[in-house]
Amino acid sequence: MSAVGSFLGYIQIVDQLETQVQVERAASALADVDTAGWARRFDLLSDPHRLEILLCLHRAPGICVGDLAAALGRSENAVSQALRVLRDQGWVSSVRVGRMVSYRLEDEVVHDLLHWLGARHG
Repeated sequence: MSAVGSFLGYIQIVDQLETQVQVERAASALADVDTAGWARRFDLLSDPHRLEILLCLHRAPGICVGDLAAALGRSENAVSQALRVLRDQGWVSSVRVGRMVSYRLEDEVVHDLLHWLGARHG
């Protein structure tokens, strides 16, 4: 085998190793992140009404459903349905006092995401 042939063989081996390293690096990225969990989060955040509710709860923790509905310009029923979805995911918690139910943001990751979006505290 000539020197040129040996050099080309060496280049091929290096290329194969670099490809293998890139494939392993890319595959390891999938193990580092809970992709299903993030997909669920982004799915919930993709609804503008739920996102607006989360922003309101971030600014006014403990707000009651009626006041939240007034702030959003929506019916209490529509707000309650969206809050139920968020509560079922563990993002918000509720406290009932008599006939009033108040809500607050509970999920720290969502809290951090809201800050990243530009949300501020009240």
